[in-house]
Amino acid sequence: MRQNRALWLLDRLERDPRADGVIDALRRGVRSLPLGPGRDALHGRWLGHPVHPLMVQVPIGSWLSAAVLDLRPGSSRGADLLVGVGLAAAVPAALAGAVDWAELHPQQQRVGLVHAASHAVGVALYAASLACRIKGRPAAGRTYGFLGLTAVGLGGMLGGHMAYRQASGANHAEEVPHVVSAGWHRIGAVEEFPAGEPVRRSVDDVPILVVRETGGTIHALAERCSHLAGPLSEGTVADGCVECPWHGSVFRLSDGWNVRGPATAPQPAFDTRIVEGHVEIRLRMQDQEEPPDDKRTDAPGHDG
Repeated sequence: MRQNRALWLLDRLERDPRADGVIDALRRGVRSLPLGPGRDALHGRWLGHPVHPLMVQVPIGSWLSAAVLDLRPGSSRGADLLVGVGLAAAVPAALAGAVDWAELHPQQQRVGLVHAASHAVGVALYAASLACRIKGRPAAGRTYGFLGLTAVGLGGMLGGHMAYRQASGANHAEEVPHVVSAGWHRIGAVEEFPAGEPVRRSVDDVPILVVRETGGTIHALAERCSHLAGPLSEGTVADGCVECPWHGSVFRLSDGWNVRGPATAPQPAFDTRIVEGHVEIRLRMQDQEEPPDDKRTDAPGHDG
């Protein structure tokens, strides 16, 4: 079957490197913004998933509602107000989208650049629409508004492609609890895990990060970063946390909590124990109780 023309064009866009110089400059600019803790807030770490898709509902909803009112004969002050509300709400929504975009893969950033450009055109058209409405030119204001809605609709389609086809913003560790089988899994002898060094193991074909502290406590997390599946075993371990080498997300080793973005979801964590000199891990479940086991030693581990 012949490939859908739109998907073919989007696939071409993902692979086209010609705008990479512009993308690199824009990415550096966004990363250099002095946002402080506000950067994680814009990523949506507090919400548990990206906040940008939520924020864009306000401008898009306002503009769509304005378009419905503009279909009625005569001028509408309500439509004018909605166009203004949409313009005001577009600014923080765009900032949230920009900080997310700056931490994506190149293929996602290429589509994201066109996505942002489409919305920028839409915002410019709506600004012209509002100016015409204020000057008493409702017909021109409506025309600019409908053109703006078309540009925003195109940008929304590209945003959907990024979210659902390219999985930008998705939790890349979500499948771990559905794949790892229940019970304890032996992953190696204690001496195979040097103190303070991240080690990669695998359980049911799921990569696992294992870190043994100097005092002997052993931690285990899903190894692929929830942000974009970066290899945490290649990251930096410090202060009881591991930092992803790709985009700098930081996770607490004791429970997988994401203490710094851009990751908005924590890492699945594993209980650990040492049995007969070997490390065993079990996917940690909420309110899970430890069954009696005479083989368990008193050697340090972590069993939450």
